Amino acid sequence: MRAYIAICVLVLATSLFGAMEAQAAPPQKRDYLSEEEADKIRDAETLDLRVKLFLSYAADRLKKFQYEEERTLPQARRSETLNGLLNGYSGCVDDAGDIISLAIEKQKDIRAGIKEMQTDGKQFLETLHKFEKNKDVDSYKETLDDAIEGTEDAVQDAEKAEKEMSPPPVRRPQS
Repeated sequence: MRAYIAICVLVLATSLFGAMEAQAAPPQKRDYLSEEEADKIRDAETLDLRVKLFLSYAADRLKKFQYEEERTLPQARRSETLNGLLNGYSGCVDDAGDIISLAIEKQKDIRAGIKEMQTDGKQFLETLHKFEKNKDVDSYKETLDDAIEGTEDAVQDAEKAEKEMSPPPVRRPQS
């Protein structure tokens, strides 16, 4: 009888702890997006628009990175700033690629997002490769390599998705 009561108490405690944990966990927030950016992503009506938003945020991080990299004034925590911007860029590109993959899996039309990923991704790669030649690349080399690899993967996934996507419906003239 004691064993039965002990098991019941254990099951009850486990279920209560699980319920409390589920209530306490807030929705996951991506730390590289501002509240405004996260709201825009959440409110986007189409997957294409979400991809475009993530790519515009990635471009923004890359421009900020370029600005910070070219600054000549000494700055405290420069390495942290540069690595943080590259990580934010990578997160945006990865999320855009994830949306494209999800859309293909669910057979949603996301042609505009795929095209944007292909064109923007190639431009991003050109920019990223330029940074490999900078004199103080050692402070962010690993993060830069990750950003390049992630962008290459996202572009390749977009090209693969374009091939997998069924062609748009053809309208035939009615006779």
